[in-house]
Amino acid sequence: MLIAHIALPVPLYQIFDYQLTKPAQVGMRVKVPFGKRDAIGIIVSIDEKTEFDIESLKTITTVIDTEPVFTPSIWRLLNWAASYYHYPIGEVLFHSIPVLLRQGRKAIKEDIKQWQLTQLGKNIDLESLARTPKQKLLLSSFRNNTLSENDVSNTIYKELQKKNLIEQVNCQSDSIQWQTNFSTNTSSIQLNKEQTYAIETINKKNHQFEVFLLEGVTGSGKTEVYLNILSNILATGKQALVLVPEIGLTPQTIGRFKKRFNGPIDILHSGLTDKQRLTVWLRSKHGENAIVVGTRSSLFTPFKDLGMIIIDEEHDSSYKQQEGWRYHARDLAIIRAKFNNIPIVLGSATPSLETLNNAQNHKYHLLQLTERAGNAMLAKQSILDLRGLVLTAGLSQPLIEQIKKHLSNNNQVILFLNRRGFSPLLICHDCGWIAECPRCDRPYTLHQKQHKLICHYCDTPRMVPKQCPKCGSTHLMPIGFGTEQLEQQLEILFPNIKISRIDRDTVSKKGALDNYLQSIQQGGAHILVGTQILAKGHHFPDVTLVGIVDVDGALFSNDFRATERFAQIYTQVSGRAGREAKVGQVILQTYHPDHPLLNILLTQGYEKFAKLTLQERQHTQLPPFSYQTLIRAADRNNHYAPAFLQHVHDWLKEHSNNTLWQLGPMPASQPKKAGYHRWQLLLQHTSRQQLQKILDQLLIVIGKWSETSKVRWSIDVDPIDN
Repeated sequence: MLIAHIALPVPLYQIFDYQLTKPAQVGMRVKVPFGKRDAIGIIVSIDEKTEFDIESLKTITTVIDTEPVFTPSIWRLLNWAASYYHYPIGEVLFHSIPVLLRQGRKAIKEDIKQWQLTQLGKNIDLESLARTPKQKLLLSSFRNNTLSENDVSNTIYKELQKKNLIEQVNCQSDSIQWQTNFSTNTSSIQLNKEQTYAIETINKKNHQFEVFLLEGVTGSGKTEVYLNILSNILATGKQALVLVPEIGLTPQTIGRFKKRFNGPIDILHSGLTDKQRLTVWLRSKHGENAIVVGTRSSLFTPFKDLGMIIIDEEHDSSYKQQEGWRYHARDLAIIRAKFNNIPIVLGSATPSLETLNNAQNHKYHLLQLTERAGNAMLAKQSILDLRGLVLTAGLSQPLIEQIKKHLSNNNQVILFLNRRGFSPLLICHDCGWIAECPRCDRPYTLHQKQHKLICHYCDTPRMVPKQCPKCGSTHLMPIGFGTEQLEQQLEILFPNIKISRIDRDTVSKKGALDNYLQSIQQGGAHILVGTQILAKGHHFPDVTLVGIVDVDGALFSNDFRATERFAQIYTQVSGRAGREAKVGQVILQTYHPDHPLLNILLTQGYEKFAKLTLQERQHTQLPPFSYQTLIRAADRNNHYAPAFLQHVHDWLKEHSNNTLWQLGPMPASQPKKAGYHRWQLLLQHTSRQQLQKILDQLLIVIGKWSETSKVRWSIDVDPIDN
């Protein structure tokens, strides 16, 4: 009797045994009885062994697939990832496939429905339809093969169908062979020596695994390098995967890809319908697209013949999954490239310190672009000391005067403020009451245009109260400022200037960001107000001034990665100014003009900052010179979570030597969220392999403890947010 070991999409570190009475293979989906319901599972192995009584095992109900859902390389990657991130294999496997496949939909291309003439439709006299001229015209088009479906409403088709003159039939969709007609449109852009060298170096390693770090200052032409190396890959008939941090933030890049290549390019992101995602997944698996451009989860797209992976803005924290299976797409992409024996390119103006360290240790091949493309010059940067100055919605008078100056020359201005909403605090002027989210114990953010208070931690909204619930006063005051208030103030200061606010609140609707970008590209005086969305991958040729309104909060943090994030976002935002022939200027408002981090960035740049910070990390044995895992636990009564983590701490102390460093248990940086009290235990070790072994041993015993079932707990390997 064959036994199928099945992975189910449940948060359990185990697989389930079933009798296999039908032909099946590893990687196929099956339907099985699970408890009182049927469930979709995936076969992870088949043999004759089981630790249970064979007669007590249930039988697989249905084998859904005729071939494995996963390609061999994806299967290997997912099994490796489940082991490395210590996450249930069932959850990992199901996370990697489209929703419709998780629900049991067949992993085959759907037939195309087409209209065709019936026998009656072929022979009937057209004049019999003289009183319905649209139907007559449509039937005539069928007979003459001049049909253009876009010009005829669906109602006309239905009317002819009722008269039995046409019928709808299923036809198999043709397989797309894009390779036979593929071509690359020539570019008018003149490459410089550094770009040419980078392209030639990468092209030499087209058929083997190698990690390239393309480090280029903002505006240095990294995208042009991508296009050239992709052209070389696609010309051989192979496909490519391009990962971007957020698909809505890179429409210009995608537009350049489509303009350069005469080949099918698919885009994968969360905004697609489930059916659209499955369609792209199937097209990729059958080799029917040349390039897939997508966000984090696109990494698991199957390809018929993958030839290259590109990770744009490799430093971006969006590549790290922060809920459920906490994988890092950049790191897994490198593993995938290794398994496929293909090159992978990591691109960034501000590489992560982990990536830079790997380049310095010659694990990655470093390629640098130190010059801006064309005639563009690096923007002039300066600090504006806010001490003693009067602020209006965060704007000082010297910055306002500079804005006026640049706008008067018909140029554009970016004002960066990484805080959305109108105000981060609503307070009662009479008694001091603060509007707080009861589920998170954190202040609500006031969104004045929506007339709502929204918790930015759990996204819970509530209406703005008319009076203080504590003392009854109607004197409720907003404290602090966000992008919405800044936009409102600018409308007063510059009533005749076009102002665009670009943050999560304004670009959530489909097509909203595209509309903003098109308006900006039209040129003319324009003020752009926004969060870090503005910093990523955009090319604004008419922006000559970037004002960074408030950065002081980022300079003082208990997270050792905070300075790295600030340096990256500052460098990225500054790079939006002066990207073509116009001279750019960057002004940074701060109450701490002598802060060493600011002065290093302004006078010596990100490269010097990264070098010094890596030295500090090495002295303090922080990543990338050690390896961390964060064990989180949460409960509603604030009792079981700390007790559970204390049990973990005590067990680790007893079963590991003093090379494992533990910090905690302690409350998380955000102690309460959505009604749950959150605790954490940080583990750190100088050996990745030793830390992995310790976690393997911990997982064996952790499921046997009685308190484990009383908490929500998770393991985050290589956390980026402590």
